[in-house]
Amino acid sequence: MTRETTTGGSVRERASAASARVRDAGASVADRVKWLIALARTRGGDDAWLDEDGRNATTRVMGCASASWIEAVVDEASGRVRARCASESDATRGYGTLLCEALSGGTVDECLELGDDFVDAMEIGIGSKVEKSRTNGFKNMLETAKKQLRTLRADAGGDPFPSLIVTADEVRSRGSFAASQASYLEPDAGKVKALVEALSTKKIGIVAHFYMDPEVQGILMAAKASYPHIAISDSLVMADLAVKMVEDGCETIGVLGVDFMSENVRAIIDEAGHADAKVYRMAAEDIGCSLAEAAQSESYDSYLEDASKTKNSVHVIYINTGLDTKAAANAKIPTITCTSSNVVATVLQAAAQIPDVHVFYGPDTYMGGNLAELLRRMTTWDDEDIKAMHPAHDTETVKALLPRLKYFNDGTCMVHDMFGEDVCNTVRAFYGDAYQTAHFEVPGEMFKLAMEAKDRGLGVVGSTQNILDYTCARVDEAIERALPEGERLRFVLGTETGMVTSIVRAVQARLRAARDAGVRGVEAEIVFPVSADAITATGDAEIPVVPGVVAGEGCSLDGGGAAFPDLKMNS
Repeated sequence: MTRETTTGGSVRERASAASARVRDAGASVADRVKWLIALARTRGGDDAWLDEDGRNATTRVMGCASASWIEAVVDEASGRVRARCASESDATRGYGTLLCEALSGGTVDECLELGDDFVDAMEIGIGSKVEKSRTNGFKNMLETAKKQLRTLRADAGGDPFPSLIVTADEVRSRGSFAASQASYLEPDAGKVKALVEALSTKKIGIVAHFYMDPEVQGILMAAKASYPHIAISDSLVMADLAVKMVEDGCETIGVLGVDFMSENVRAIIDEAGHADAKVYRMAAEDIGCSLAEAAQSESYDSYLEDASKTKNSVHVIYINTGLDTKAAANAKIPTITCTSSNVVATVLQAAAQIPDVHVFYGPDTYMGGNLAELLRRMTTWDDEDIKAMHPAHDTETVKALLPRLKYFNDGTCMVHDMFGEDVCNTVRAFYGDAYQTAHFEVPGEMFKLAMEAKDRGLGVVGSTQNILDYTCARVDEAIERALPEGERLRFVLGTETGMVTSIVRAVQARLRAARDAGVRGVEAEIVFPVSADAITATGDAEIPVVPGVVAGEGCSLDGGGAAFPDLKMNS
């Protein structure tokens, strides 16, 4: 078979020509995929493919259903890009052939400017979930190549952000910031024993939020192995876990989190009929946050006054506010409390139950904007995907809801504000091929990065629990693949760095079970997108930086994420 090539013109022109070749190969998706398979099988000699030595963590394509690799380098003599690929799938190798032909011979600038719309133009992912997954894999192959070229151009001598590399046998750190996080994973055994004895003697249960300082989480998780009445979770289930502890014999509950969490635990325990149980905050002074304060401002009162004058209006308030704030709001307008875990479901349910409802969300401006962004993206989804989010909705109902969703514009969490433009630009440049995670509270640019990755099968947006579940699911998939050469999954942690303790523990438990079952070589790298504004120099030679600024609110600035410095029980 004689194979036509696409060697002339610019990178963009070659990519467009490749799209046309695929479309012209047949009227159906099946015909076009068969053409890609035939193309792969008629490719030249072994030197046309990336050899075994080149198939490594750097060239591995994440988010591709089949094990695939691509290598993009710059030829020293010509200064032009040279690309090679490999895949266990003939269809992916066929696409890789076209991609490598488009990239090879181009300048770095041309290659970096190539968008993934040429993949859509092939029209091979317009039907089933399998077809869409294939298209996502093809787009991720391009992103992997572009990431390699960005790294070469930067000549930075390594990745710009610190990270933890988790294996079945160890946790390795890259950078002093990551080292400070890793140091808390194995707490002092004497302190753990003392904590367990104190809690068990006094019948105290502990509920803590994922945002807690890693040092606190480290000792709590170690203590939990000997004492069952310790739980670390997102805010949605903290109170329910506390109720269970009381019903299992605890007389006192210690709440490690900001004030609204303690208030919520107290209220739910009372509602469950356990008013005699004691609930303690872990500091005498206020443990507040800027979001809770925003909901107590005059501007928020005005926002609610305007909302109350709107027909069919409902107020959805973030749980990160005081009980008195929620009560005052409900006196003005019907109010529903939500968390980051259920905010989407709450808004969609309100829209399903109340005809022509107007939803007013607050006080978190970032979460409100991100919620609107998610709904906008949902209008481009298939009805099947929308109904997976909520069975009562489809494209038309989401489109109808969008103009009736309002959110407060003056409520910013100073912690999440650390995910600024510089951080996002670095993530886009150096970690575009990694799994992206973003909490609903992060600024819009960081959220959009994760949404773009999610559209390619490489991201998750939602709550801290959603991020933990997603990370574990991807690790489980890698263990199931059990590639002989192993693989390293990379996750950009777009939330508070306190989450890393729970993630490392959960991931390492899976990797150890896999090792014992004979599966080795899977690693998970947790990347901290650290803002320079979010760390403090110590002047100490052994520990040159520590998470957080010199002073702050209940949430300290911890590398672009939050922790609770007032609640270090093991300090």
